[in-house]
Order: sequence, then structure tokens, then C-alpha cells
Amino acid sequence: MKQGWRWFGVSDAVPLREIRQAGVTDVVTALYSRRPGEVWPVREIRAVQKMVAAAGMSWSVVESVPVHEDVKKHTGEWRRYIANYRRTLENLAKCGIRTVCVNFMPALDWTRTNLNFALPDGSEVELYDEAEVAAFDLFVLKRPGAEKSYRTSIRNRAQKLWSAATPALRRRIAKCILYGLPGTVDDLTPAQLLAVLRTYDGISETQLRANMYAFLNEITPTLEAGNMRLAIHPDDPPHPVFGLPRIFSTAADIREMCRQCPSPLVGLTLCTGSLGGDPKCDEVAVFREFHDRVHFCHFRNIVHLAPGVFRESESHLFGKVDIPALMSELLREEKLRGEEIVVRPDHGRLMQIDRHRKCFPGYSYGGRLVGLAELRGLEAGLKARSNHESKRR
Repeated sequence: MKQGWRWFGVSDAVPLREIRQAGVTDVVTALYSRRPGEVWPVREIRAVQKMVAAAGMSWSVVESVPVHEDVKKHTGEWRRYIANYRRTLENLAKCGIRTVCVNFMPALDWTRTNLNFALPDGSEVELYDEAEVAAFDLFVLKRPGAEKSYRTSIRNRAQKLWSAATPALRRRIAKCILYGLPGTVDDLTPAQLLAVLRTYDGISETQLRANMYAFLNEITPTLEAGNMRLAIHPDDPPHPVFGLPRIFSTAADIREMCRQCPSPLVGLTLCTGSLGGDPKCDEVAVFREFHDRVHFCHFRNIVHLAPGVFRESESHLFGKVDIPALMSELLREEKLRGEEIVVRPDHGRLMQIDRHRKCFPGYSYGGRLVGLAELRGLEAGLKARSNHESKRR
């Protein structure tokens, strides 16, 4: 594997020098100062490339070029924004950057309800609790029709939770849900979030799917001209949130995308944590079925605590996801292709060594450093075993 690392630019609490010292070869970044729908100028792309190269690494994957909400809804200036997207892809190709990670989640990016869930050793991870989302939806947003979005068991748990919740707990849930993730959305107020959600009224799952397929097929000629690969990130969590449809969460969703968008340049970011949010998902089977469409990987692990409740694992190697089996599949695919695939450790724990930093949630240095070391050791062990077995034959 190519050892990747997400870097949020010069404002990132983790500088490029420390990233290089972690053994990273491939930086995953973007022009985070650019808003969705804007064209990325070549001069700005090259400036970031130069910084990364000066630190001894390559900028090989863009995460991400956000899709403007008008494109997702086919409203407003959506055609102009697609044209701008194609120009950005052309400019990236001119700079030799040929892999772009993107998602098509409407309005919000990944959602959590606790960004600082404490583990027994004092480190912290992110947690998702569907009942906390429901409580915020029902009793803070008061979204019309929200009660229809949740199972009876979740509604009942949400009612009990909110009735007993302290002001501190209510603030924590609201802060986590409204948090603006870098490069995706801004911090929101409940009123602003409700206004954004209303813009999706009347847009069904079927319509959102059709809009995604249309977007992907429209940019495919640009991908082909630049020999670029688009890696779609799965929805996180892998089920509807605040009444918004989710259309890229399961193997069936990926299968239909491959049918509707036949170009092999349109593929998948294999994010084990996002897929693993569904207890029924077999991430290894997903890799095997769509191996030729896997263009980029996020490896992390999660633990399901109860129905609708999961958190990040203590280790990238252990939890719901069978990372050793996935690494075996990755090595097999790399051998078939004759090239390595960029893998980045995702959502590391916040450990004591990073308490002085203002890291973005999930993107501390120490937690990802441990995760990368685990993945690197696993890869080395699997390769050594394979070589040993080959010699014995």
C-alpha cells in the first residue's frame, strides 16, 4: 500500500514535517479555502504541491472536490457548477493529480453525536447514537414529519433521553451535530440546518440517485481525457439522517452505480468505517466484488455498542471490520494491477500527546500514527508470510 495521510493545509494542527516523520509517502489534501462550485486554479494547486514536495511527499489524492448542493438537487446554477467541476478536474490533471475522492451526501457530511467519547485509558473517539440524533431532530429542530423517520424503539429512547438530559448533554449533542467539518460545511445553527433541510423537500431517494448518476456520467469524459479516477465515498452513517436520503451505503448501492455509470474510472473509496456502520455489511465481500473499482481506501475500525449506536475502535485492526482480511484483498489487487493503492489511517483516537493541539475530530496525530503503524505492520507480516510460503512450495 501507499501510505497516505489526510492533511488540512497550513491551518492543520499537524504539520507536514511530522507527517513525513510518520513514514507517509502520499498526502491526501485539497484546496480547503475554495468553496463548493468554485474552479480550482492551477497556480493554487501547484502551490500546495510544492509545499508537499518540499516536505518529501507527493500529493496524490484529492479529498475532496465538494459537489455543490445545486448539483445534488438539480436546482439553481447546477449546470454551471458541473462545468466548473470539470474545469477543476482538468486543472488537477494538468498538475498530475489523478485521484479524487468525493461524496454525494446531501446537506451534511459524516454525522456524530459525541466527538469526545472517553475510553477506559483516557483517550477519546467519536460516537454515533441514533437516539441522540432523533432527540435533536424531534425536540430541537422540530422538523415537520420527523417522527416518521424513526422506529418506535428509537423514538421512545429519544424521548426518555431528552427528558432526562442535562443542559450540558443537550449542548454536547447539538454542538456535535452542527459542527462544520473542514472542507465540507460551516458550523450551523438549528435554524440554519432546518432551512438547509427544507431545500431537499420533495427530492426523493430515486431523484437523488438519478442526479448522482447524471453528474458522474457528465464528468466521465473529463476523467477519461485526464486519465483520472473518481473515488466515491460511502454515506456515513449508512442510513437516512434528518429525513435526507442516503444513496451510497450498501453493496447494492455500489452495484447499481456501477451499472448506471459503466466507466471503470468512476469507482469507490473503500471506507471501512462508513460501510461498517451497517452491522450487516460484509466489507471484505464488498472489496472482492468491486475490487477493480476500488481507487482509494480509508482503513479504520468500529465497535457496535447497541442497535443504532457505534463508536470508533481502540485499534485500527480490531473491531467489527476484518482489517487483516481486507489487507489481504488489497495486496492481491495491487499484485493484479502492478501498482499500489493509497490507504490512509482514518479517525485515530485523541490521545494525551495531542491534548495541546487543536486537531479536527478524528484527525489527531498520535491516534493516526498508531493506526498507520498497525496497518504497516500488518502489511509487512502478510507479505513476509506470503514470501515464506512461496519458498516452501
